[in-house]
This record gives sequence, structure tokens and C-alpha cells, in this order.
Amino acid sequence: MNTQAFTRALLDPEQPCPPGLRAWNGSDPTRRFAIYRNNVLASLTCALADTFPVVRQLVGDDFFFAMARLHVQASPPRSAVLVFYGEELPGFIAGFAPAASLPYLADVARLELLRVRAYHAADLPPVEATSLSMALSDPERLPGMCLALHSSVAVIHSDHAVASLWAAHQGLLDIRRVDPGRPECALILRNGLEVEVSQVGPGAAAFIQALGSGMPLGQAVGAGCSIDPQFDLGTTLARLLASGAITQFAFDDGRQPT
Repeated sequence: MNTQAFTRALLDPEQPCPPGLRAWNGSDPTRRFAIYRNNVLASLTCALADTFPVVRQLVGDDFFFAMARLHVQASPPRSAVLVFYGEELPGFIAGFAPAASLPYLADVARLELLRVRAYHAADLPPVEATSLSMALSDPERLPGMCLALHSSVAVIHSDHAVASLWAAHQGLLDIRRVDPGRPECALILRNGLEVEVSQVGPGAAAFIQALGSGMPLGQAVGAGCSIDPQFDLGTTLARLLASGAITQFAFDDGRQPT
């Protein structure tokens, strides 16, 4: 018996007990292996349920755990640390035929995965607001200003109402008022110890993504305005500042902030 054969048998209840197993007390190894296999599958599917609670609520327990078991068999964990296990689940859902009637489900899973990443992102102190305000008051240097974002910051663009669906399952919105087919963008970040999810416009989402990729302020504003001519720079910067999402600033001309 090799490790691969053992792993296949461990994750697939249809597989027989691997040959050569012995129980220390002479009991039936087939029965003991079945119990062990059930415990392993249960722990992995429960780990997925912890990471994707809204996906679970949207489809119900029976559907979720059946889907999770199939995912576990297709993509077993590669690490003993299960904090980030499930990174491949959104893609799995997108190709999972029984979930085709819920086209928003994969993006909801992506949002929930970003929440987990945000929660475990490295701690970074926010930028000193007074210094940044002074720098922002110099219009000649604004286009070349680079803003570093907190490592927890992420945005998701979706053809579906992912932010509203998530909020409704936190009791923040009436689910009956949510149109799942409405495109939405969501901003995910950790403010202190709390992971926040909020809906933002497509222009703001493009702007934040551009900042995160290292673009200077002028180019990032252009990215936002190209998506939404009504993009509000002031409101978006105020939101990022209030959430502690900006950690540093510098200028692309190499000069230090004054």
C-alpha cells in the first residue's frame, strides 16, 4: 500500500479499506478505517462550512455538505493548517452543474474567501491623517502620489448582488428586497479587528484596485473615471482613511513627503 492509495481510499467512501491495515486489538480494520474516514471527511467539510457560512445558508445544509464532500475529494488540503482551505471552492462551484441555478453562488464564495484572507492579513498601522491631508493639499504633486493600502484590502467585481446578499445574511438588509441579478462591487478590509464588507461603485472599485497595484493617484483616478465618469474621489478616499486602509504615501518623483 502506498500513500496515494491510502489517500484515495480515505477521501472516497466507495473505495475499499486499503489492504494491509491491522488493528492493535484485533478488531475489524475495515470498520475502524470507515470511522476514521468519516471523521476526516466531516472535519474537512466542517472547515469549509466555517469559511463559507453564507454559501451554506443560500443552498441549505444537505446541498452544501454534499457539494463540500465532492470538493474535498477533488481538492484535498495540501497543508495541515486549514485556515485557508477552500481557496479552490469558488471555481469548483462555478463548474458545479447542480449549482447552475444560483449563478451568484461562486462570487459569494469569492467574497467570503476574501473575508478570511482579510482577517488573517498582517497588521499595519494606518497613515498619519494630518500628514496625508497636508500632502493632498498640494495639487501639483497629487497625480504622482502613491498610496499604499492595508494588506487586507480587496475588491470584487460581480455580475450579481454579492454585497447585498452577504449583508442580507448578516441581518443588515431584507433579503426580499435584494435583486441577485444586479451587478455589484464589494470592498473588503479589516478595520482594527473587524472585517468589513461594503458595497462600492464600479469606479471606486477600479480606483482602489489601481492603487493596490501600485498606480499613482492620477492614473488610479483615471481608472476609476474610465469606468464611472461620476466617480467621487473625495468620498472614496474618506472611506479608506476612516477604515485605516491607507498605510503609507510617497511620490513617484522620488521626493519625500514634507
